[in-house]
Amino acid sequence: MTTIVPTTPLARASTLPKRYYLEPAILEAEKERVFGRTWQLVARADELQRVGDFVPATVLDEPVVITHGLDGELRAFYNVCRHRAGQVALTRGNRKSLQCRYHGWTYGLDGQLRACPEMEATEDFRKEDFGLMPIRVDRWGPFVFVNLWADAPPLRDVMGGIPAEVAAAGYDVDRMRSVERREYLIECNWKVYVDNYLEGYHLPIAHPQLYKELDYDSYRVEEFRYYSKQHAPIRELKPGEELGRDRRYLRTADGEDDALYYWLFPNTMFNIYQDNMSSNVILPMGADRTLTTFEWFFAEPGSGPGWESMQQTIAFSDEIQQEDIVICEQVQRGLRSRSYEAGRFSAKRENGVYHFQNLVREFLGAQGE
Repeated sequence: MTTIVPTTPLARASTLPKRYYLEPAILEAEKERVFGRTWQLVARADELQRVGDFVPATVLDEPVVITHGLDGELRAFYNVCRHRAGQVALTRGNRKSLQCRYHGWTYGLDGQLRACPEMEATEDFRKEDFGLMPIRVDRWGPFVFVNLWADAPPLRDVMGGIPAEVAAAGYDVDRMRSVERREYLIECNWKVYVDNYLEGYHLPIAHPQLYKELDYDSYRVEEFRYYSKQHAPIRELKPGEELGRDRRYLRTADGEDDALYYWLFPNTMFNIYQDNMSSNVILPMGADRTLTTFEWFFAEPGSGPGWESMQQTIAFSDEIQQEDIVICEQVQRGLRSRSYEAGRFSAKRENGVYHFQNLVREFLGAQGE
């Protein structure tokens, strides 16, 4: 893929034209050139812990299945039988093989075709030629990714410094356990939601409770090739404020990294706080509908006061999400207005949005807009 260098600097640039958020044809191109060529978060490692575990998933409309083979290897395949396109895994489970429920073709967890009833009279047919079609799979901590494009950079290259930085900040992602998962269906284009995530410019107005927690003046976004990092320092307690009553988080000595927000192109976010982390996957369900899936992870789920603290954390995150939903749906309505074509960036606050929109242009092969 040829890298397209932005021709217009941030201070003079305009946002994506509104057709990128409205036209079904743009979404169809994104399915192929963006989602079909990037690492997609599709499963958790704990779902594939044991030999014989398998998990079906989708990359938008493409069915896939991830397996933990009898040899201990993690693999992924298109979840499509090579006979007449039935699916070989309908629910997650644990078995030594996968069987299509249409005509009984059976595959090993390594994807090889093991049994195909009544094919003896078929000429020039070899089982070796009809294994499941493999796709690339990799993981980071509890997160399992697949990539449908054979020529995409490895996951470690796309993630860059994220794993090392998270570890250096004291977070052991391998020990994180999933506690809760929630899905939100939002009436907006998927890029409206990503745009919103990638800037803190709206915090003072849209998120008053989160604004109380963070040092807004020090909030900044750092850009890398395929991801960006938002630095959101926890604010020091003001006189009279109490932890647990007025505030959720307490600034530590090296306060700058108390909260980390990573975005991985195009649609995966990791939100890391002092006692928890969450993942957020953004999937288009149509040109103006988006599914956002949140999962919360804790190192020590615990019980009693620890459990109550987790529930408060999840409720706080849900409150922020509800505020974002209102904003994003308002934006989608505004994009349909005849009065709007494109906007301008805050050069101080919206470099993360500019970075994302330029990557969309790059992957779609669009220049000069």
